[in-house]
Amino acid sequence: MAEELLYDVSDGVATVTLNRPDQRNALNGELLAALVEAMKSARDDDAVRAVVLTGAGDKVFCAGADLGGFAADAPLVDKHFASDTFLEFFRLMPRLGKPSLCAANGHVLAGGMGLALSCDLLIAKEGARFGTPEINVGAFPYMIMSIIYRNVPRKKVNEMMLLGEQISGEQAVEYGLANKVVPADEFDAALMRLGHDAMYRQQDMALDDALEFLRSQLSLTFTTEDIQEGVKAFFEKREPEWKGR
Repeated sequence: MAEELLYDVSDGVATVTLNRPDQRNALNGELLAALVEAMKSARDDDAVRAVVLTGAGDKVFCAGADLGGFAADAPLVDKHFASDTFLEFFRLMPRLGKPSLCAANGHVLAGGMGLALSCDLLIAKEGARFGTPEINVGAFPYMIMSIIYRNVPRKKVNEMMLLGEQISGEQAVEYGLANKVVPADEFDAALMRLGHDAMYRQQDMALDDALEFLRSQLSLTFTTEDIQEGVKAFFEKREPEWKGR
């Protein structure tokens, strides 16, 4: 079986590829841990001058967290600490010491948006769509909320989270989610240019506090019946029956 994360260095650019195309590059614990290790390798390698994060396949960059973990029959404390790797990634990215670029080869959804926005630049392939659909399974995008609010105007973030609707790549550029949308046949060339020329930007110093707070909210959501019903309905391809508890 192919590795779930690919890492390659060429001409000073480290390319990190989420490699679960059959699962829409959904994030499980193993993939997140490998992603963090890959970014640390890029950070510590003097031969690496820039980092490109992308996904395998041609439809989805990342569909977010593997939803099976949300409804798993596991102790609440285990679910709480399982999100540690997300926090480690978000704290690591502003400290890479070299520019990072997300090459959104397809749709950018849920937690995948957090990965993408953690990069200094985000280039989307034409046809890619962006969204935070967590509301559809009875949750909010807690783990990435602080990242989104630091990139996108507040009212637009509110709309995205409360409606759960997707927006186009062109709209993502307009709202500040992405830098540029490029045609599929120009995608690779655009990435290499920007990967070498990317500029590093400062991050908000209060990010750690925001991440810890939002993780606690995610853990509280794990206690609700609605999130169990929302995930179950997702897998059964039916409308959820909300109970408000």
